[in-house]
Amino acid sequence: MLRLSLAALLLSAGAAAAFPVTVKSCNRDVTFDAAPSRAISNDVNLTEMMLVLGLRDQMVGYTGISGWKTLDPVMREGVAELPELSAKYPTKEVLAAAEPDFFFAGWNYGMKVGGEVTPETLEPLGIKVYELTESCIHIGPKEKSSMQDMYADILNLGTIFGVEDRAQALVAGWQAELAEVTKGVDRTDPVRVFVYDSGEKAPFTAGRYAMPTAMIEAAGGVNIMDDLDKSWAEIGWEPVVERNPEVVVIVNYGDVTAEQKIAFMKSNPAFAEIDAVKNDRFVVLEYVEATPGPRNIEAVKKLVAGFAD
Repeated sequence: MLRLSLAALLLSAGAAAAFPVTVKSCNRDVTFDAAPSRAISNDVNLTEMMLVLGLRDQMVGYTGISGWKTLDPVMREGVAELPELSAKYPTKEVLAAAEPDFFFAGWNYGMKVGGEVTPETLEPLGIKVYELTESCIHIGPKEKSSMQDMYADILNLGTIFGVEDRAQALVAGWQAELAEVTKGVDRTDPVRVFVYDSGEKAPFTAGRYAMPTAMIEAAGGVNIMDDLDKSWAEIGWEPVVERNPEVVVIVNYGDVTAEQKIAFMKSNPAFAEIDAVKNDRFVVLEYVEATPGPRNIEAVKKLVAGFAD
């Protein structure tokens, strides 16, 4: 999807935005007197949002990718001329040294509540922060995860950087593609789905506020943990067994491969009666597909196909 979306870079940005502009970032209103010219993004999915909007020339680097993930060829090409300033979460000193004017990150996507890198700690350095919408649940209430969360981030970035036409065109294209992909989906009996991110003793999974919940619902399923009042969290295996998912969605990244996660579930006697395990129904999503970003529509396509098997 990113490869196709990069065609949007050829679109005219239209008339320059009238500054100042103000956007909502979680519980804050953030005002920009001009488009940022020295931006930094954290994590692979947030960086792809910047790239798909054609903002590479307004970036001075990125953080938080190679410490956990491997870049695919499309992503490597996109960031080829940019330095990775930190393999994992950046420190305030690392960010300050790059002299940025903008940081696109999120809670548990480069920032931690009470940590040294927050909108408040970066403000004195002249660094404005826009927070990933999915992550806002860490600092206050929000609506259940929806595809609109990702669209909102793209549209807000479009406003911040003065490329509203480009952002609107991308979102309109994704909405049309999603409608086409899901038009035949039967929602009368949603497929029960469990999201397995990582962990053997206790699984790390997606709750009510995580993007996979929205994508699963778009594809005609229901996240069996959508009553978990969190975005991503560690739980016990007991509710997974009790709720008996028909499909397990594997998030693929890190040192433990998707194949190893599937093998773990299939070889563990405790999971032998789970429908997904008995029927070998697993769908693998790459990390960049399972988190908010340009590849979410492709992820829904995978889910639709996997639920139909």
